[in-house]
Amino acid sequence: MTTLEETQTSPLRLTDDGTIRVANSRVSLDSVVHHYKLGASAEQIAQKFPALDLADVYAAITYYLKHEEAIEEYLRQQEAEGDEVQEKIESDPQYQKAFAELRARLVARKSELKRA
Repeated sequence: MTTLEETQTSPLRLTDDGTIRVANSRVSLDSVVHHYKLGASAEQIAQKFPALDLADVYAAITYYLKHEEAIEEYLRQQEAEGDEVQEKIESDPQYQKAFAELRARLVARKSELKRA
């Protein structure tokens, strides 16, 4: 007779910075859910992220589907934090100076290539 496991462990782990990662990889749950929402199958996601095995991708998707409201809130929070960090970086005068210098070098290089 076959017995069923009552509970299964989740391959998800919460990092110190509050990011949810899948298995022992650096792949975030955000990334898996993003591709899933775009219509990718678990197999396609596993191909996109070789660090994940197919079972972990299915488990991550299952967790998302069973806890959709909580994960959507987590995703909104992650996006807001990302926007805040981006705003902080982009408003830094050193960043603006470095960005302007890089842009000037790229424009100069493009002009050189056109002349060649």
